[in-house]
Amino acid sequence: MSRGGTRGHTRVRTGRGRTSQSVRWLERQLNDPYVKKAKAEGYRSRAAYKLIELDEKFDFLKGTKRVVDLGIAPGGWSQVVRRKCPKAAVVGIDLLPVDPIDGVTIFQMDFMDDAAPDRLMEALGGAPDLVMSDMAANTVGHPQTDALRTMGLVETAFDFAVQNLAPGGTFVSKVFASGGDGKFVAEMKRASASVKHAKPPSSRKGSVEWFVVAQGFKGRADPAEDGTDG
Repeated sequence: MSRGGTRGHTRVRTGRGRTSQSVRWLERQLNDPYVKKAKAEGYRSRAAYKLIELDEKFDFLKGTKRVVDLGIAPGGWSQVVRRKCPKAAVVGIDLLPVDPIDGVTIFQMDFMDDAAPDRLMEALGGAPDLVMSDMAANTVGHPQTDALRTMGLVETAFDFAVQNLAPGGTFVSKVFASGGDGKFVAEMKRASASVKHAKPPSSRKGSVEWFVVAQGFKGRADPAEDGTDG
């Protein structure tokens, strides 16, 4: 590793076992002000600031009592919730192992597992005020395929929110730049009083990620009202 350039920019030399791609990633991490800030403030990842900035814009954490964190690893979003809402019950789930967080119940399992929703709700002990998802599918290098795979997770997360959110609750999720197809956006608007898309300042400019914030959940529809038989 070496320091070069101007204004303290850290450059990384290509060494044995390092690909040019890994060198670029490491340089970006070392020079990212949000990475440095997260380390200084005790957050596990720079992603914490995305939630902080979204909350500054949409004010959804105030008064929150129960939270579900989908795709919790490494735990930055739940850390933010615990700091801003220390009395809130928080449960999270991820395929990856996550170090314990004080006051957070963590399940290492696949959210797509049929048993996952019941496990989360049983641990939470009541309807959540906030369902948040930072889930993204593993990329395969094909942009359209990657977007479709991640949107599949987003739609599953929203379905969980619709089935479980308390009236007036909020759904916050990572999406890709398209924000979802028209049908999905329409579903969110039918279920919520307000649906907004935003790209917080901490989201890297080169990233295709955006975030959707659906507030004012209207409650689950009566099967007789939506034309289904249940």
